[in-house]
Amino acid sequence: MPNRDKADDTILVARVCAGDSDAFRLLVIRHGARFRMLAMRFTFDQALAEDVVQEAFISLWLKAGKFDGAKASFTTWFHRIVINKCLDYKRKRQFSALPDGYDRADPAVGPEVKLAADGASNRLKTVLSALSERQKTAVILSYYSGLSNQEAAEVMQMNIKAYESLLVRSRAKMRKMLMAEKDDLFAAFA
Repeated sequence: MPNRDKADDTILVARVCAGDSDAFRLLVIRHGARFRMLAMRFTFDQALAEDVVQEAFISLWLKAGKFDGAKASFTTWFHRIVINKCLDYKRKRQFSALPDGYDRADPAVGPEVKLAADGASNRLKTVLSALSERQKTAVILSYYSGLSNQEAAEVMQMNIKAYESLLVRSRAKMRKMLMAEKDDLFAAFA
């Protein structure tokens, strides 16, 4: 029945285009949690992830006419919107410098101890953050959003071979970074 769901989404988007708030509400209920998780993987901040998805749904309400069900499924199209919103937030985010003399030593536990204590989840966050945006997007779409390689390639507007090559390079970089971290950790205890 996945094709029926796609057709239902396409019909719902057409109804949203005509101003049907019930259709919009149904799309939000059906897909909101999934896209909040996607945004969370990019931002590592639940409040920001909710803001990103809210803005993406506002864009859907305002620009539903741009959706072309013949070119992509609703979820593929909306993945792209949410990812673009996440990347926009990341680009806009700028930090101001602390005043002179304010920079004090941090009494918190060092990063190596914290990583060891927090376990694999935080290590993966760190490694994901170090990837390029394209690599990070590929990993998140394939491993956290549960998309097939074909669906993820469509979201990223790539052909399948290029996407799979990007995913292989991403995993290799992650593996190398995790192994280097492991070596550093063992060296600290030697």
